[in-house]
Order: sequence, then C-alpha cells, then structure tokens
Amino acid sequence: MRLLLIHSDYIEYEAKKKTKMAEEPAVLADKQEDALTVFCAVESIDEEDIDGVITQAIEEISNTADQVKADNIVLYPYAHLSNDLASPEVAIKVLKTLEKQLSDIGYSVKRAPFGWYKAFKLHCKGHPLSELSKIIVPGGEEGIIKKEKSEVTHDWFVVTPDGIQHDYKEYLNDSPFGCLVKKELGIAIPTGGEPAHVELMRSKELADYESASDVGCLRWMPKGKLIRDLLADYVLTMVLEYGASPVETPVMYDLGDRAIYEHADKFGERQYRFKSNNRNMMLRFAACFGMFSIMRDMHISPNTLPMKMYELSTYSFRHEQKGEVIGLKRLRAFTMPDMHTLCSNMPEALKCFEEQLQMGWKTGKDFETDLVPAFRCTKDFYAQYEDWVKKIVKESNVPMLIEILSDRVHYWVAKIDLAAIDGQMRPIENPTVQIDVESSTRFNIKYHTQDGTEIHPPILHCSPTGSVERVICAMLENISMQEIPSLPLWLAPTQVRVIPVAERHTPFAENICSMINTANIRADLDDRDESVSKKVRESGMDWVPYVVVIGDLEQENKRLTVTIRKKSKPNKPFKEQMTVDGLIASVKNDTEGMPFRPIYTPRKLSKKARYI
Repeated sequence: MRLLLIHSDYIEYEAKKKTKMAEEPAVLADKQEDALTVFCAVESIDEEDIDGVITQAIEEISNTADQVKADNIVLYPYAHLSNDLASPEVAIKVLKTLEKQLSDIGYSVKRAPFGWYKAFKLHCKGHPLSELSKIIVPGGEEGIIKKEKSEVTHDWFVVTPDGIQHDYKEYLNDSPFGCLVKKELGIAIPTGGEPAHVELMRSKELADYESASDVGCLRWMPKGKLIRDLLADYVLTMVLEYGASPVETPVMYDLGDRAIYEHADKFGERQYRFKSNNRNMMLRFAACFGMFSIMRDMHISPNTLPMKMYELSTYSFRHEQKGEVIGLKRLRAFTMPDMHTLCSNMPEALKCFEEQLQMGWKTGKDFETDLVPAFRCTKDFYAQYEDWVKKIVKESNVPMLIEILSDRVHYWVAKIDLAAIDGQMRPIENPTVQIDVESSTRFNIKYHTQDGTEIHPPILHCSPTGSVERVICAMLENISMQEIPSLPLWLAPTQVRVIPVAERHTPFAENICSMINTANIRADLDDRDESVSKKVRESGMDWVPYVVVIGDLEQENKRLTVTIRKKSKPNKPFKEQMTVDGLIASVKNDTEGMPFRPIYTPRKLSKKARYI
C-alpha cells in the first residue's frame, strides 16, 4: 500500500464522472477543514496479507495524525501512486475497513468515493511534517514500513581521470555517459516502443514470457540456457581465481529473525512476502541472507581475511511493479552472481573494492558491451577518501558521475554501479561493488584481535556482472545497434555451421562437423532439404560466426570456404579459404580463456525443434 499524507488547511472534492468500477452509493462532493488527507493506493501485493497491511496503515495514519494534532482524517483513493493496483473489490474493502477502524479509535473520518474521476482542491499547511509518503509491504503485524527521508540531500558532479571536478551539466549530451547522467539526475529521455532486446530474445529462441507463472518469470530455450550456463561458468572461474569460496543457500527466509528483518528493511526494494503456517517469510532478493548466516556461525580469524564467499543466486526475487516488468531488463525472478568479502578494516576494503571494480570492467570487455560508471558515497566518506575516489577514476580511465549523499540511508557508505546503455538510450545497471558497514554488526559477524578486541568488519557486496538476465539484455541491446549483429564468439550457441551443397556432400560435411565438435567447438550441420542460398541466409539470421559451405571443390581439395561474420560487411560477406585445422585454430584463438560447453541443440538441423 502506498500512502501520501498531507496535513491540510482544507480539502474539497467533487465527483465528476464514474468509471465501470465506481462505488455506489457514495458521497460525491464534500469538504473538510484542518484535516490529515490520506491519498491511498491499495496494491496487488497487499492481497497477500490484507489484515496485516490494514493494521500497519492504521498505525501509520494514527501516528501521523497524533504528531500533527489532526482530529479529522480524509481518505482519498488515489490510483496514480502505483502501477500495480489491487482489484477494485479488495481496494474498496480496505478503504472501508480503514474508515471504520479509524472512526472506532476516535477520529472524525470522511472517505472520497472509489472509482470516480474527481476534481479536488487542497491547501497544504507547509510545516516539516505536513507532507509524508509511506510504503507499506505485507508481512504480518510486524510488516516493514518504509519512510521517505526527504531530509537527505544529493549532490552531483563528474570527476575525470585527471582528477578535476566538473559540473555534471557539461555532460548532458547523447553519449552513453551523458545518457547515464541524464537518467541519474531525473532528466527525461524520450522513448517509445518496446526495447529492441525483447524481439531478439524471442526471435532468436533464447527466452520467452511464461504465461503460466507470475509476470516477470521467463522460460529459457536451449540456446538461451546455453548462454546462461556459459555466463555462470565465466563468473565462477573469475571468482575462483580471485580466491572466493562457492556456497549455496536457501531462497526463502524467516522474517522473525531480527537481523534478516532489518536488512530487508534497509534494502528498499519491493519484496515477495508470504506466510508459511504461522511464520512470516520472504523470498530472497540477493544471496546476502544466506551468506551472512553462514558467516555468523563461522569462527573467523583475522589471518583468514579478506575472506570471499560466492553464490550464483538462482533465483532471486523482487516484486517489481507489473507495468514496469519487461523483457530481460526488469524481472521478478532473476539470477544474480553474488560475492561477499569480509575485510579486516577499511583500508583492506578499499583495496578489495579496487580489485573487484576491475573485475567489473573486465566483464564489460569480455561481453563486448561498453559500460559507464556512477559512484555514490556519503559526504563523510568522500571527505575522508576523496583522493582514493579520484584514484579509482584515474585507474578506470573514464569520466565518473559522483553522487554525494548528505547522510547514510542504506547499509553501504560507498558503491559503484557500471551500466550499459540500451537502444532507447537508457542505462542497464550491471556490475556493482558496495562497502557495507552495517551488516556485520546486525548479523553479529565478528573476529577478535590478538588483544581480544571484538571487531565487526566491513563487508563488500559485489556482482562482477550484474544479473545474468541483464547481461544478456545489454548484449542484445548492443547487438541491435550493430551493422552485422553477432554475439561474442565464446557465447554463440552455434560457433560453426557446416552446409553441404548437395546430398552427395553430406558424409564429408558430417565428418568435418564431427572433427570441429571434437575440438570443443560448437558446430552443427544444415542437412535440410533446402537451397544453399536459404541455408546461408538462415545461418546469418542465426548470427553464426563461421559458416562453411561444402561442395565438390572443398571435398576434393580438403580446403574449406569459410564466411567469417565478424569480418563481413552488409551485403559483403568476407570469405576465406581454410583447412579444418586452420578453422579450429582461428576459433580457439578468439575464445582462448573463455568457458566452453557443448552445443545444446541437435547437431543436425533436420532434427532441431522450433520453440517459438
């Protein structure tokens, strides 16, 4: 439920036109002086625990009314506060119950009618408590209530690699970095239509919407599943080389655990909550809860720090608003590579931050996506570590948007987000590193120095890539703007396609295909009864990086005619003569150091199913 509470000199309204869901009978015009006006939107998530949400709302409204010394309350249904509304029946029930219960505890309550277009006038008193917005999330009698902290200020500027500070207005342009600056400053970017990656994820048979599940949950076809698995392998290799230890933890947690309850409150995003018998539970939004629980139960020695723990958090859940869920960019169920690092002190945390930021930059290079940075920290942190901030800007060798918060409102004192830019010139946040100074105390994660002093260490949160789905989203958006679209070779579901010209060439083509697969390269064979031109055209539509056409000459000379996609231009395919060994060496050279998995679809296209 979302509430906007305005302490008003007066409010007056008049119903003008009813909708199909209009409440009748109803008071269609009214006025109240000296009132706490409560604009209210009942949301779909509230239906999970209506009684709990009502209890919390009563408490919040009555507390605010007592603070501003208001005896009069006007409940005003206001759908514009949310894009994920409850059913009209539920909303009316909630509003009526609020009206009755507030009246029962002594307030004079009026309620504007539900489902009517209304004109209204309101005069706000203008004192510090006269405007408050609140979000109530289901979770039982102890559900979380989040309050907007309007007293926190935000200062913005840009630091360049030479250490010079610039006015952010110098960067309000259409470059990728300029698009990030605009988004962070709340400057509207004109958009229209569906993001390009949505059509691509479906037409390339990577992923599709799953109507039998909740909105924001996808089904993955073999080619998309292969890319996901390769990305998971990539991150696992990276964090193992960095010294992280993989773990696996549950996807749901008990809100009766005070540390979990408080950390969820700090997170600030919408969450999945439900009851299991008499327990209030939630689905995780990252791997924090599970890892922190492990750390809480460990014996930690300063000699083992920094200690890095990693989990591929499949799945994590956020109850994103229904109208904002789309494609791979914003989901309710997603996969997050999540690493947490216990550091002995802040200098060590800063050192690990630098290392993990470099991991983020590397992933952008390996995924062939350009990333732009935004660094955020508290005013106190920047005053103490300004030189360090400028150092990471210099090492990154790109301008960096800096946001300074006047006070700490989250568990972190500093964080960096690296974002790709989509085809609509909007950021897609991916890698992140955060310095958490709160959770070790909350979860009682500690070590002791030689003199017995108890230390609650800083913890780094790091996703070297961001969510797997957003990585794929960023790559597809980037590909949509290329002249010759193609995935990075190591991620291509089919790396080499072999096309026999005629049936008599098929046995030789099969042998070539087998040799390539034996060399740990994903190759398939287009053995369908189609023309060569159609097969070649469809290999292009499948973004196959290397296409080998086998005819009489190739079969006789044992040399292959290979079309190389990366070297081709529109309507100008680049062809090269190669031996089989030469082709294998070329692919191996371009995929060196990257993970490999065998092809997930049948090697013969005549056996391959259509999924969409």
